[in-house]
Amino acid sequence: MGKDVKKVWDSLKKDTEERLKSVAHLVQDGKVVAAKDAVALLEGVIKPGDKVNLEGNNQKQADFLADCLCKVDPEKVYDLHMVQSVIALPSHLDVFDKGVAKKLDYSFSGPQAGRLADFVRDGKLQLGAIHTYLELYGRYYADLVPRVALVVGYQADKEGNLYTGFNTEDTPIIVEATKFKQGIVVAQVNEIVDKLPRVDIPFNDKINPV
Repeated sequence: MGKDVKKVWDSLKKDTEERLKSVAHLVQDGKVVAAKDAVALLEGVIKPGDKVNLEGNNQKQADFLADCLCKVDPEKVYDLHMVQSVIALPSHLDVFDKGVAKKLDYSFSGPQAGRLADFVRDGKLQLGAIHTYLELYGRYYADLVPRVALVVGYQADKEGNLYTGFNTEDTPIIVEATKFKQGIVVAQVNEIVDKLPRVDIPFNDKINPV
C-alpha cells in the first residue's frame, strides 16, 4: 500500500498568511502602509495568475491603486485576471499594455471602449465576458472570486475599518466576496482617523493613505 497522503484543508488561509507576512515590514501602524510603499505592497500580496478586482464605478475609483498596479515589476506580477465592473481610467488598460494583466471580465467600458477593442484585436487582452452588473457581482461569489481586491474609501482607522462616505457603491460586495474565500483586501483612503463616523466595511487587510 502507498503512503498515506496528508490532506491540507486550509491551503488558501495559509497562502494568505504567507502573503501578508511577506509585507509585514511595510506596515507602519496597525494595518497602515504608506503611499510610497504601495507598489512594494502589491508586489508582495499579488501572485501571477491571481484574479484581482480593481474598484471603479460611477462615483469613485481606486485610481491611486490602479496607477500603482501599473508600476509593479511584470517579472514578479503577471498574467492577472482582472474582474471589475467598469473600465473607466486609462490605467485600467495600461495594466494590460505593460504585461501585468492578461484576462478581463467586466460590465462597462464607456470612455475606454475604443482602446479596449483595439487591445482585444491586437491580442493584448484576453476577454472573458461582458457581463451585466448583477451577473458579475453574483459571480464574485462563485467562479470569479477575487484573490486580491483593491478598493477605495473616504476614511479608515488603524484597524482597517473603512468609512465610505456618501459613495459606498459596490465596495461591500467586492470586499465580502474577497474575504469570503480568504482573499486580501487593500484600500486607498484620504485620511486615517482615530474614530470613524460609522464603520461601512470592517477589518480590511491593508490601508494606504493617499
